[in-house]
Amino acid sequence: MNYTVLRTPLNYDGTQLQSLFAYKNFGLMGDSVSVFRGSCRVEQDEMVDMEDVLAKDWIYSEDMLHFIVEHFDMDLEKTIIRQRLLIASIKEELEKLGVRTLSRSGDDLYEVDNKLSVSISTLSPVSTMIHCGLNVSNKNTPIPTIGLANLKVQDVLGFGENVARHYCDEVLSMRLARCKVRGVS
Repeated sequence: MNYTVLRTPLNYDGTQLQSLFAYKNFGLMGDSVSVFRGSCRVEQDEMVDMEDVLAKDWIYSEDMLHFIVEHFDMDLEKTIIRQRLLIASIKEELEKLGVRTLSRSGDDLYEVDNKLSVSISTLSPVSTMIHCGLNVSNKNTPIPTIGLANLKVQDVLGFGENVARHYCDEVLSMRLARCKVRGVS
């Protein structure tokens, strides 16, 4: 599994959650994590989460750190578990920076009632995908939020790269764990 960090801003509107995103845009073939920073505005017609659609919610942030993860298997339940692994990896990387005020609820991170993340898993025709966005700024968000700036994260893309490396290492470690055990009868 590989990752890439885009150094130029890329705004997220939901259309980026498509199969082969990393390959088409960055030449990164196979299971991957793409990390980039930019605004986020997802309107109803690009929403993947039907709960949000039915509630007529929308997602907006002036500045977010985005992760798009793609795995080339078709097991959505496994991908939801991987999504939670990604969220746990983010929390662990923040803890390394001294942030101890966050809690995880399902696939999101909070400081009390202020939400840091948005996250969704879905199927594409050839893969499963995860989008996770972390507010960098919490200005003008439609719900109470907190941002990485509030948490004193200075190097946002460097932080994103550390999360991507951590996640890729975890996925590799799980794959290797399958290879070291013998079957039982």
